[in-house]
Amino acid sequence: MQLKRVVVTGLGTVNPLGNNVQEYFANLEKGVSGAGPITRFDTTLFKTKFACEVKNFDPSQHGIDRKEARKLDLYALFALAAAAEIITDSGIDLETADKDRIGVIWASGIGGIESLTQDIKDYVAGGLVPRFSPFLVPRMIADIAAGHISMKYGFRGPNYATVSACASSTNAIGDAFNLIRLNKADMIISGGSEAGICEVSVGGFNAAQALSTNNENAATASRPFDKTRDGFVMGEGGAGVLLEEYEHAKARGAKIYAEVIGCGMTADAYHITAPHPEGIGAKNVMRQAIEEAGITSEEVDYINVHGTSTPLGDIAELKAIKQLFGEHAYKLNISATKSMTGHLLGAAGAVEFLACVFALQTGIVPPTINFQVEDPEIDYKLNLTLNKAQKRDVKVALSNTFGFGGHNSSVLIRKI
Repeated sequence: MQLKRVVVTGLGTVNPLGNNVQEYFANLEKGVSGAGPITRFDTTLFKTKFACEVKNFDPSQHGIDRKEARKLDLYALFALAAAAEIITDSGIDLETADKDRIGVIWASGIGGIESLTQDIKDYVAGGLVPRFSPFLVPRMIADIAAGHISMKYGFRGPNYATVSACASSTNAIGDAFNLIRLNKADMIISGGSEAGICEVSVGGFNAAQALSTNNENAATASRPFDKTRDGFVMGEGGAGVLLEEYEHAKARGAKIYAEVIGCGMTADAYHITAPHPEGIGAKNVMRQAIEEAGITSEEVDYINVHGTSTPLGDIAELKAIKQLFGEHAYKLNISATKSMTGHLLGAAGAVEFLACVFALQTGIVPPTINFQVEDPEIDYKLNLTLNKAQKRDVKVALSNTFGFGGHNSSVLIRKI
């Protein structure tokens, strides 16, 4: 069986740098920080008081009815908003499209945690009579965003969620790529969304000592590769793409942004939260993607790294890159766009996939901002694209995402 080719024909996002792709790309290039004080809840008793929130989000501006919006968790609203932009951007004719051949694979690391948090607070306040919303379960479960997208547009192809912590949406894109290659669908909307800026999530990550507590310097606290980094900055939002079989896209005259040419999925098999210190799983997942694409490592121009701004993670990932790429590692552009967006958890891979598309389309590599102090454990001969975007003809880009539990996922795209 000959595998199909898969291309990207639609983009969409709502994230801390913009409520659409155009805004997001403009702020990526400028190196804007999305961080600021948390407005979702009272942070007085919390160690971390800042995050990268989505600004001025109004579901009705994304074609979501206000009455329906009240029944949905914020993570699902982000998903629907991103999907609406993807569909518009792709130019799909919803009247004539074969909806049996259009799928949705949409990820979330923690699903509707804000809804769960609110219902627990309502239960505690309710006294002797337990009170739970009849919408709690369908608001909370991690697969419901994929369900809502399919129901809104009538897409009857493959439909499910992937949950692999912060690797979730890269896994979703990888699954969509594989299903289209195997002729299980013509088009799949794929990506992820997350809305975890609430008491339970922030408190939990604080307890795990994963979040930055640099409250005095919130705007610059996400500082990958900097000696003073002290943890990730939480972000929120949704992002995704329309993946489409190449001949199908050509036949309908679709705009093609890039071709997906390989993906990888591995495990560290090491620790529940820490990466393998030598980056074994990270090295293997990048190697898988490159081998599947049938290219050499020297053909990769840009890596959007996981780069969360944690003391251990940044070092391990760069070790993996040096081990796999050898001397070519010093010819790559590497950047960590979480320095701008914060860490969108299960949606991180999708929003960073879009950053790779941006690099291919514009010839501009987005920067790693907020760098100030060198870390003796990091090799700065590597081009980490520090503080300012760089011009480069990017033909092949690799996006890495890794998650708690040792999950690793990479996806490789090429200019077409």
